[in-house]
Amino acid sequence: MRSITRSGVVILAAFLLATGLVATGARAETIRFGAILPLTGPGAMIGTQQMRGIQFAIDKANAAGGVHGNKIEVLFEDNQAKPDQSILSFNKLVDLQKVPLIFTAYSGPSLAMAPLATRKKILLINAGAQADKLATASPYLVNTLPTIGDEIKVLSRYLVGEGKKQGAILYENDAAGISGRDDFEKYFPQAGGTILSQEPAQFGQTDYRPALLKLADAKPQVMLVSITAGLLQMAQQYRQLGLKFTVAGTTFFADPVTIADPTSEGFVHTQVRIDAPPDLAAAFRAKFGVDMEFFVRQYYNATQIVLAVTDKLLSEGKPLTGQNMHDALFAIRKFQGLIPLQFNSNTATVPLDIDMMQGGKDVTIKQTSTD
Repeated sequence: MRSITRSGVVILAAFLLATGLVATGARAETIRFGAILPLTGPGAMIGTQQMRGIQFAIDKANAAGGVHGNKIEVLFEDNQAKPDQSILSFNKLVDLQKVPLIFTAYSGPSLAMAPLATRKKILLINAGAQADKLATASPYLVNTLPTIGDEIKVLSRYLVGEGKKQGAILYENDAAGISGRDDFEKYFPQAGGTILSQEPAQFGQTDYRPALLKLADAKPQVMLVSITAGLLQMAQQYRQLGLKFTVAGTTFFADPVTIADPTSEGFVHTQVRIDAPPDLAAAFRAKFGVDMEFFVRQYYNATQIVLAVTDKLLSEGKPLTGQNMHDALFAIRKFQGLIPLQFNSNTATVPLDIDMMQGGKDVTIKQTSTD
């Protein structure tokens, strides 16, 4: 076999470097993260907002030179809001693409992936799901918004303070909906209210009339609605039936189509406070042709946290592993993006408002907190 001399090795190495066939420590690379979101199915409208928020933040970062010269890429997977599909997507992103971090959404899928995240030390960033179990599901699952329980505690106090003491519950029969029901059963009576009736619904359901009529028979003053899809249909059917009791909810109500529809007039809900500067909102509209809605802002903000963590690790010369990203996030703890966030636990402390839907807009009527 023909041997290669020392000088030949040097010449070959120089050729490979010049043609980019080998990398050096100083060579910029593409850093890849994952995102598992509902891009089709009943949750697609929200999932599309979430995807756009992530991509908008990544595009802005890359246009500014990336992070320490490294371009960022997010690999999106469609889970249709299904836990089993989420597990398949998680394994694909982690085992094949070797991503250290995954953006997630919806409670059922996030809870399904949590044990895998713990075992494989992959950081999950949730900026949209709120089931109470998310707070303790995994040390590697980080929530950038409060749990449903945090919001319903505030909502219950507000409703009773407004004289709405007779309550009913319409809830989605899944992790998020059941969590909302359970929390209302706990906090509404603590605040001085009484729950008269409750009815379940299925994820993606479109006919709420039978459940609404059953709840109306109990003659409540207020109905908690804990559903993550079908809010517009519920609002329209509520109005068609001529019901008069107050409709209340949490940040799940941040649905621009429902807010703009006149059938939602007077609905009240807690709302995570997060605003976008006018120039940022204008840039988003110019790019996508739509407003920078709540879940866009949430996932844009969450991506800023990820970019800050990435910057810290690269500055320190540490590899981008799930473990290192987890540790760096809690070393930073306080983030000032679109809103101030502080991580005293896996669930961030954030400002919270009481909003009312009025004239096609979501209007803040009271500022509060999750304390």
